[in-house]
Amino acid sequence: MKKRLILLTSLGLTSVAHAQSSVTLFGIVDEAVEAVSNVKTSPGHGRPVYQMNGSSGLNGTRWGLRGQEDLGGGLKAVFLLENGFDPGTGKLNQGNDEFGREAFVGLTGDQWGALTVGRQYDSVVDFLGPLGSGEQWSGNRGSHPGDIDNFNDSYRANNSVKFRSLSYDGVTFEALYSFGGVAGSAALNQIYSFGLGYRNGPLSLGAAYLNVRDPNISFFGNNASSGGIGTNNVGATNPVYGGYASANTYQVAGVGGAYAFGAATVGLTYTNIQFRGLGNTASAGPNPNGFTGNAIFNNAEVNFKYQFTPSLLAGVAYDYMHNGGASSTKTGVNGSGGRYNQFSLGVDYFLSRRTDLYAVGVYQIASGYDSTGQATTAELGSGLSGSGTGRQALLRLGIRHRF
Repeated sequence: MKKRLILLTSLGLTSVAHAQSSVTLFGIVDEAVEAVSNVKTSPGHGRPVYQMNGSSGLNGTRWGLRGQEDLGGGLKAVFLLENGFDPGTGKLNQGNDEFGREAFVGLTGDQWGALTVGRQYDSVVDFLGPLGSGEQWSGNRGSHPGDIDNFNDSYRANNSVKFRSLSYDGVTFEALYSFGGVAGSAALNQIYSFGLGYRNGPLSLGAAYLNVRDPNISFFGNNASSGGIGTNNVGATNPVYGGYASANTYQVAGVGGAYAFGAATVGLTYTNIQFRGLGNTASAGPNPNGFTGNAIFNNAEVNFKYQFTPSLLAGVAYDYMHNGGASSTKTGVNGSGGRYNQFSLGVDYFLSRRTDLYAVGVYQIASGYDSTGQATTAELGSGLSGSGTGRQALLRLGIRHRF
């Protein structure tokens, strides 16, 4: 009788434990067809391209697992594993990492917030990204050129510790630190960021700072397909800032805000992006153009959206970016004066809570000289070889489903 009672008690405790824990499968599939003008076929020349592209939608296609366990006293253990892939081909995104979007474990408390460790997003993504048009309705194609300030979470911080507070009268703060892991130097390859946000009724405000040491390796090259110091992980095919792989430090400082007037919302963001200490070929990356000093970008975006009905919204945005450039030790190399004017328009119609149809149009005008020292060409995101000239237009018609 005692053995039976012990067994029943044990089974009862197991049931309670399971009731206090949960694991959820979730995901997004976002696929579209695109028409793109003036895709580069040779220097100074381009032709239109019609393609299917599942890697540059309103959301990156993904599937994942999230879970939590109630530890009692308001304390919970949490985890998240999130995989990114291209629905058109089935291939992995994020450099073929199994869980390239995010992978972390940690603790949350009802009295203090959350502490997590793993592969995570920085504070620019968390506090400024939601204020830009890219995270709202224009997606990757409407992001700032090359997603230079990481508003659209193109890059993550590996080996990071992150703390996010609870909301105190609408105020939330956050800090992240990523270990460089290099013997004899705590600063080499390290990443740190912090952010502050405020939400109260129709008003949303955000500010964030990100500092990355040896970014060609630690930030732009932090996935399975990345190369070593001699490789340009920033992207030889990304002339917006791909020529600055030798930077000792990459930093972003920005502010933003949005205000809702009934069904209308207007937003404004500003970021200052710097590639500092160019020429650090010893621990960062290659420098074929002999750049020195700092390359400084300034980016400003104004956006507007209107919720016509609960199922239909439309948005418009204008983004301007200027590259102050960098000095070069080589004759004839000009890495300064690049300017990008970008106009975005989007419409999103929800068939249900989980499924929507959308259209996004983007037009970009570029002038001056880019980070490779060549005449600036328009760049509208991943999956394209760039424009043949300083102008490019894109139309994307897509469907998105959440599960």
